[in-house]
Amino acid sequence: MKLTNKKILSWIKNKGRFLLVLVTVLVVPLFSGCGTQSEGYHVSLEIWGTLDDSTIYNEAVSKYKDLNPYIVDIKYRKFSQDTYKQDLLDALASGQGPDIFLMNNSWLPSFENKLEPAPIKLVSEQDVNTNFPDVVATDFVDGGKVYGVPLSVDSMQLYYNKDTFNLAGITAPPKTWQEFSSDVQMLTRVDAVGNISRSGIAMGTSQNVSRSMDILSLLMIQNGAQLPTSKGMVTNIDQGVISQDGSIVQAGEQALGFYTQFSKVSLLANIPNPVYCWNSRQINSMDAFASGNVAMFLGYSWQGSNIKNKNPKLNFAVAPVPQLNANKPASFANYWGYAVAKNRPSATTPQKGATVAPVTDAIRTHEAWQFLRFLTLKNSGKVTLYNAITNNSKDFAVTFDPAIDYLKKTNQPAARRDIINLQRQDTFLGSFATGNLIAKSWYQVDPETNEKIFAEGIDSINRGDTSLHQALVLMKNRLDSLMQTKNK
Repeated sequence: MKLTNKKILSWIKNKGRFLLVLVTVLVVPLFSGCGTQSEGYHVSLEIWGTLDDSTIYNEAVSKYKDLNPYIVDIKYRKFSQDTYKQDLLDALASGQGPDIFLMNNSWLPSFENKLEPAPIKLVSEQDVNTNFPDVVATDFVDGGKVYGVPLSVDSMQLYYNKDTFNLAGITAPPKTWQEFSSDVQMLTRVDAVGNISRSGIAMGTSQNVSRSMDILSLLMIQNGAQLPTSKGMVTNIDQGVISQDGSIVQAGEQALGFYTQFSKVSLLANIPNPVYCWNSRQINSMDAFASGNVAMFLGYSWQGSNIKNKNPKLNFAVAPVPQLNANKPASFANYWGYAVAKNRPSATTPQKGATVAPVTDAIRTHEAWQFLRFLTLKNSGKVTLYNAITNNSKDFAVTFDPAIDYLKKTNQPAARRDIINLQRQDTFLGSFATGNLIAKSWYQVDPETNEKIFAEGIDSINRGDTSLHQALVLMKNRLDSLMQTKNK
């Protein structure tokens, strides 16, 4: 017998209110919401980035579309890293930017007004703290709101040439900066007239050392100098701090002096510098290491594939970055996270007579964050999806982990804590993955200008124009002035 709606309602009247509620629950979809125009919608999302090819995301997108009936398509666009930031800023300003884009971990202060934070039920501050190393909350959480989530975190580690170490009789990479300096002396070859035939470390200058600002920032952080970590903080790199033995030391001066010593022929007049091994005439530090003429190089995981491509026969390995205080270990983070742009016109407009609702900005950003939740957080075999209009939810069983899939395809160090544990024993990724747990960063309102400030501080020391203290005072004043100007 076929039941019509009229017969159902007549039967309900005879059976009472309880059955009315039960039938209502059964008839109205919990999540799909496709029965009425007020509940259903179709969304297409576009992601912009610089590192990956679109094929990297194909499987994750396909699996997600099978789960979420509201997603029509998710496309990824790859840009040149040289022009990406300006292309992105121009597109966001014109309202033609992406829904989701990759953002460097130093960009939040300058991009925050262009971003839509995650709805708390999708990605909360607690989710970030539980899933990722501490540095991610420092970089992408502000005022309790989450503005970005990563698939990979990258931390600075020590590359070393195993053949060069073996020839010098050095059995293991240095664990401390004191060991590091001793190894540099044993590894470096300088002739009688000062020509460097082999460098112990590519370090000491600004322009030809890859990420020189990151290296100097790491040294400052390990020494105890205070770089700002949030809005409104001042820079304290030119004042004394209490050392391990209780004495007062000039932390910033120690860091800047240690960094620049490797490019000084003499530390004092007519007294040769035993660790001199680098100068501004050398080629780029990564290229120099790849050529085999540099024994050690401080860098990130992505540079490993570049080195292999340049010299497939180079016998090198990676070790944890040296430490100043084993009780307060630190590395430095430089990585990318996914953020959601706000105020973008929808790319999906319902056709005349369609049974789906117009895609508002609120629906678009909700679905963008819902996808990022699926992409980056641990799912434990279950994904909960929410209707952006009704807030109804439904659980879906999953056996696919997008983050693990992504990291296997890209060979990058993990952002998620549980995957870091899986990478610990990896001969290449292990140091980077575990280094992420102690990685630090600082609050940068203008990363490009900060790089210039650090470079000019390094160069002024190398030219002999200023003392360490004078260089640090100038750097501090410029950093604080920049912070005040940008935060107005």
